[in-house]
Amino acid sequence: MTATGPAEHERPPAAASARAADRPARAADRPARAADRPARAADRPARAADRSRPAVDRGSASLWVLAAGLVLVAAGIAGAAVGAARVAGQQAKVAADLGALAGAAGALDGAGPACGRAGLIVEANGARPVSCILDGLDVIVTAEMIVHPMPGLARTTRATARAGPVRAGPVGAGPGGAW
Repeated sequence: MTATGPAEHERPPAAASARAADRPARAADRPARAADRPARAADRPARAADRSRPAVDRGSASLWVLAAGLVLVAAGIAGAAVGAARVAGQQAKVAADLGALAGAAGALDGAGPACGRAGLIVEANGARPVSCILDGLDVIVTAEMIVHPMPGLARTTRATARAGPVRAGPVGAGPGGAW
């Protein structure tokens, strides 16, 4: 308060009690609880009947989510198995290609040294040499690789490659030429 009177932001205690008198009493704001009880009691039998009925689909969403998850896991495992088989096929092709190139480098020495060299390269690449044929100066190598995409499942993949000297074709054939 100031010397001349109450400040604008201050209210005298009488004004606060006048506002409280304008407000209705709390008990009058809401209906009596005894009046609510019969209405609630009328709803209870309906709710009890809802709970006593067997809920056939109760919890079925969990089972559907579980089934969808299992399908996704099975698809992932199948995809990994296919991927492992494809990778093994590529590894067998690489082993056969490199073995044929190594054998072709020694084709002038005969079939024994050429195929021996090819076999070493195939084995160094993780495959098993199946066959090696010297056809003139060309070496034909077949490599085999065993893959285990899933436990208890073994698959074999084979690849064959041919390597030898470049042969001359017709005039105009080759890079930049036309037939």
